[in-house]
Amino acid sequence: MKKILLPLVAIAFATPAAAQSIVVVTAPQVESDALPVAYSELQAGANAAAVETLTGDWEGDIRDPSRLINLGTAYARLGRTGDAKTAYGAALDSPIRYDVELADGRYVDSRWAARTALANLDQGRALLALAR
Repeated sequence: MKKILLPLVAIAFATPAAAQSIVVVTAPQVESDALPVAYSELQAGANAAAVETLTGDWEGDIRDPSRLINLGTAYARLGRTGDAKTAYGAALDSPIRYDVELADGRYVDSRWAARTALANLDQGRALLALAR
């Protein structure tokens, strides 16, 4: 199954729609309309603000894959490729693993998302993640 899935993923990322970042969706915080992983900042192109949100007083687990993937995306957009690789690698290696919801409603494994983001960064392709 994995041998079939990988070519399908490659085809999916070869489309013009792949020029846009894939959005990782997480639930809003219980008592707030604020989204916990800087989705609105990334959607608005406020990458420095996203970095500040994701590295500041983070109330969740700092090893959270959605946080790390989005941090990598913000760093990559700011031209901080080394920091982006570090963040994506940390998401890939995180002991926390779960399915993340993409903006199109699909769910994918957080490690798959991190691995894809890192591969896209290494190959100069569209960035993978935005999270909300």
